Amino acid sequence: MKKFVKWLKAAGVRAVKTMAQTAVATMSTSAVLSEINWKVAISSTVLAGVLSLLTSVAGLPEVKE
Repeated sequence: MKKFVKWLKAAGVRAVKTMAQTAVATMSTSAVLSEINWKVAISSTVLAGVLSLLTSVAGLPEVKE
């Protein structure tokens, strides 16, 4: 259980960082804030977080075997 909690914390941190990077990248493609397609920005950000968590299932270097 202790190892799972450690993995969950590390995977969560990675997912949040990935989501933040995706949100900034998606929003920065618009020249003006009012031109941002919010549905695309939010869905891309959530998808990036889910993919990050799924990728973390393969293993995280922060969590030793």
